Amino acid sequence: MLDALVAELPQERAAAWAGDVRDAAALARAAAGFIARFGAPDVVVANAGVSRGTLTEHAGDATAFREVMDINVLGMVHTFAPFIAPMRAARRGALAGIASVAGFRGLPGAGAYSASKAAAITYLESLRLELAGSGIAVVTVCPGYVATPLTAGNPYPMPFLMSASRAAPKIARAIARRRRFYVLPWPMAIVGWLLRRLPRPLYDFAFARASRKPRRAD
Repeated sequence: MLDALVAELPQERAAAWAGDVRDAAALARAAAGFIARFGAPDVVVANAGVSRGTLTEHAGDATAFREVMDINVLGMVHTFAPFIAPMRAARRGALAGIASVAGFRGLPGAGAYSASKAAAITYLESLRLELAGSGIAVVTVCPGYVATPLTAGNPYPMPFLMSASRAAPKIARAIARRRRFYVLPWPMAIVGWLLRRLPRPLYDFAFARASRKPRRAD
């Protein structure tokens, strides 16, 4: 699929490197290949992510927890790390990490996913402070529900569901404007603001019996 997309673009403007974001060495090689061909990037987007229904009481779910954290958090670190030095030297560019509103509060049955996105949000904040004054912007993007294969199997209502074709240009504008923290769509930003301020007893009462993503048998 990636090769097909790249083939549609002018070859002087497009190139593809395949890899697993859990493999830091593979991403470093891809970054070196990109920089050798195009120089320091203007924008690096860390968008790799997986979601798994998990329950801590099931010992086998430890593997799912590790997979989700490795991809959603360490994958973001591995994506950004090789580009920071050349972007510092150029004193420009943006690093954009795709987190989620699921990182605002813990969701039942989604301990791995919520924890990974909360970690991503906090990591990106740390990175933004570390790069202050470098000329490199760090953008945290927190989408609500976007219609993708990741959400297609969710067996519960998804308020304010957006198509990927609507979400993508909004995210692109937020990155272009160097937004520090961006939630979309805007109604979800209001919901997220309220959820983060809801007292724990009320949050527990409201969400303890909420619908949840089912565990996968494997």
